[in-house]
Amino acid sequence: IPGNTGCIARTCAASAVGLHLVGPLGYQVDDTKLKRAGLDYWPYVVVKIHDSWEDFREYFRQQEGEKRLLAFTKRGTKIHSDFSYRKGDYLLFGSETSGLPPEALLDCKTEPFGGGTIRIPMVETHVRCLNLSVSVGIALYEASRQLNYESLQVPSESCIDTAEESFITEDIFA
Repeated sequence: IPGNTGCIARTCAASAVGLHLVGPLGYQVDDTKLKRAGLDYWPYVVVKIHDSWEDFREYFRQQEGEKRLLAFTKRGTKIHSDFSYRKGDYLLFGSETSGLPPEALLDCKTEPFGGGTIRIPMVETHVRCLNLSVSVGIALYEASRQLNYESLQVPSESCIDTAEESFITEDIFA
């Protein structure tokens, strides 16, 4: 939903990591609620939109360097804080209602780029799942902590500095 995406974008801006949105999305990227949830942080996050999982997979394959796809799911086999993150990891999250699509889960479980499935522990009594933006924050900051907050060492001048600039771009931070 737009509110979650805006909150996630704000977390990405605060931690200097890029955000990939993979369609189909349930809203327009110029949605007022999306912009409101991201507040005035949109110029400080690099966003790449992919029309489908196949489009994202092709983009991912073309990226240089070591990289892995890590699926965050309540059925994950490893706990988020016990997992060893590496530079170049892509953290994947699905919708709160349906999770990640089967093809994304399969790609995360198989070679050459699959890094596995990860879960954030929670009591499963009356709560089906954590809020998506909360889950992203938990995972992103655990990965950042393990990598000594390297992404936070990005000089501020590398961020876009004008509110007139569109928050959608073709470039993404590594």
